[in-house]
Amino acid sequence: MDIKRCGSRPSAKPSPDYFTGAVRQDPLIETPEPARLRAVSVTFEPGARTAWHTHPLGQSLVVTSGCGWAQSWGGPVKEIRAGDVVWFGPGEKHWHGAGATTAMTHIALQEALDGKAVDWLEHVSDEQYTAPR
Repeated sequence: MDIKRCGSRPSAKPSPDYFTGAVRQDPLIETPEPARLRAVSVTFEPGARTAWHTHPLGQSLVVTSGCGWAQSWGGPVKEIRAGDVVWFGPGEKHWHGAGATTAMTHIALQEALDGKAVDWLEHVSDEQYTAPR
């Protein structure tokens, strides 16, 4: 058994290479091999978002507060709200983040394949972010 005590791991500001705007990450789960699960709580201030990215084994988001947006490549931007659960399949190019005027927090859960849980791509442009709903 391994217990991570509340407050024992610091919040982090993720790299601007992978995020736009004010974002905070709080670590939740990082399992040792052979387990593969990774989970983090991510808070996006209004206008903040991830870059486009994929996950080799997919990703689930559990929106815990606020209202935000998510988009898969080639699809429409969709609103996501507290209580929603979102699934992106393996290799599905996507982004997610806060709305233009509202913050959003979600728990992101993904598994690592050969130690890698995410492949980061290009930033989401302002035009893509503000595309008509």
